[in-house]
Amino acid sequence: MSRFADRREAGRRLAEALGDRRSDEPVVLGLPRGGVPVADEVARALSAPLDVLVVRKLGLPRQPEVAMGAIGEEGAEVVNDDVVGLGRVRREEFAAVERRERAELDARVRRFRRGRPPQPLAGRTVVIVDDGIATGATARVACRVARQRGAARIILAVPVGPADTLATIPEADEIVAVSTPRSFMAVGMHYVDFRQTDDAEVTAILDAAQGRAER
Repeated sequence: MSRFADRREAGRRLAEALGDRRSDEPVVLGLPRGGVPVADEVARALSAPLDVLVVRKLGLPRQPEVAMGAIGEEGAEVVNDDVVGLGRVRREEFAAVERRERAELDARVRRFRRGRPPQPLAGRTVVIVDDGIATGATARVACRVARQRGAARIILAVPVGPADTLATIPEADEIVAVSTPRSFMAVGMHYVDFRQTDDAEVTAILDAAQGRAER
């Protein structure tokens, strides 16, 4: 099994897989937290502006690591009905998880953007980057937010994800992945160093990207 040394190396390899798209003048959006260092490498390679697009997984009440859906900015939501059904999640349980995650999403938007407005996406090519895909729920909701903001073309770019999941993300116009292993258990298994990306690292990356844009 091929593994990335860390998110930075994954981002460089993903940039290579994307090729030279600078003529499209794309905007690169990283999904925090782990997708932001990956996206930073892509944005540097494409000489593109970098921003975050904040999304949150909705985990099962008794198995929070399993996604029963996801939410994003602009009130966007994706529900994995099969997971909700198999998990026998009651309506009030789902609503409680959604309220909690919506509050955290709003807090992260304030924390990461630090008063900066989102990058304008109307009529633009948008490259949405995460450190990997498992169920695809957060990627799908991210694409929906970008479309609501007027993106003309959406490219979903990830270092790793299962081929069957990548084939079921209709919200993206194009999907680029470095690795699509047949045997897929978890994103972290495809990294040597998959330590958690913290808020301070995300804000530092975004501040540095803002500084580059202002030069």
